[in-house]
Amino acid sequence: QVQLVESGGGLVQAGGSLKLSCTASGSIFSSNPMGWYRQGPGKQRELVATISTGGDTNYADSVKGRFIISRDDAKNTVYLQMNMLKPEDTAVYYCNADGLAQKPPYVYWGQGTQVTVSS
Repeated sequence: QVQLVESGGGLVQAGGSLKLSCTASGSIFSSNPMGWYRQGPGKQRELVATISTGGDTNYADSVKGRFIISRDDAKNTVYLQMNMLKPEDTAVYYCNADGLAQKPPYVYWGQGTQVTVSS
């Protein structure tokens, strides 16, 4: 059974930092791009950052220069280092494994971890 398990969320003051982790089971991690998405109160889920199997990264404009996504293939883990946090970063953050290029295609999501940034 595939599992994506996130950790590292919490409450932090504006300007602070948090580091999220997501560990994936099985071969899901090494075979696919991984990503972080978030869903704020009353908002739709949105892309935060992605990282390819080769380490290429992509960021939402709202987090460029503040967030860093990385992956450790030996640990089957993807990280999201979040710096200079703002109240508008408050959201549930979800880890994503993008297997749309696989046959059959699939997408897996973690259960989400809450990040709250106080002003």
